[in-house]
Amino acid sequence: MFRFKKKEKLSVPLEVPKHIGIIMDGNGRWAKKRMQPRVFGHKAGMEALQEVTIAAKEMGVKALTVYAFSTENWTRPQQEVSFIMNLPVEFYDRFVPELHRNNVKIQMIGEVSRLPKETLEALEKAEALTHSNTGLILNFALNYGGRAELTQAVKQIAQEVLDAHLNPGDITEETIANYLYTSSLPKDLRDPDLIIRTSGELRLSNFLPWQAAYSELYFTDVMWPDFGEKALHDAIEEYSHRHRRFGGV
Repeated sequence: MFRFKKKEKLSVPLEVPKHIGIIMDGNGRWAKKRMQPRVFGHKAGMEALQEVTIAAKEMGVKALTVYAFSTENWTRPQQEVSFIMNLPVEFYDRFVPELHRNNVKIQMIGEVSRLPKETLEALEKAEALTHSNTGLILNFALNYGGRAELTQAVKQIAQEVLDAHLNPGDITEETIANYLYTSSLPKDLRDPDLIIRTSGELRLSNFLPWQAAYSELYFTDVMWPDFGEKALHDAIEEYSHRHRRFGGV
């Protein structure tokens, strides 16, 4: 609806990250440049998400975690928040069938209990429909905040200690990881290899702070609604030329 592109044959980069995190930024500014309301950009962003998800699957990516709505986004104008909260309902009707046909498994992380009933029901339906799929995991971070995630993990671990189910001396990094939202992912996919942020902003904005400790970061000026298969390929191409040392030499 929003863009028509000539399909370009792209080669698969030498090394494809198993898990990519994406901060989908720039929807509002994209719409403003077109003299449209911000919600127009969010709708276009949903179109981009479907294209990027299928492209990532075809390139061999195993998991895609997308920052769809942060714990801080509730401060936006109520009309915009309401529109964003309705997008998963439309997403289920328009895009989930195609993703299901592509063997994509849909999951969500975050403080989802605060989401509106219709929003949560649409996402739960998507999870149930795609539960048995074995392809790429599309992981929605909704009402997600990295500090809130770590806070709830600390509380749960502290309760385990109080209940004498856990010895403080036995707490390891793996223990903490097991209490984070991303514990729902396979162990080898919990930490993103690559994090992409669109629209030119150069920060993580509370996105996966624990998991991103050794992630490669890729920033692009491309606004999210314009970020498609070619832009994803470019990001992975750059990633494939980086040498990840994980603190070594």
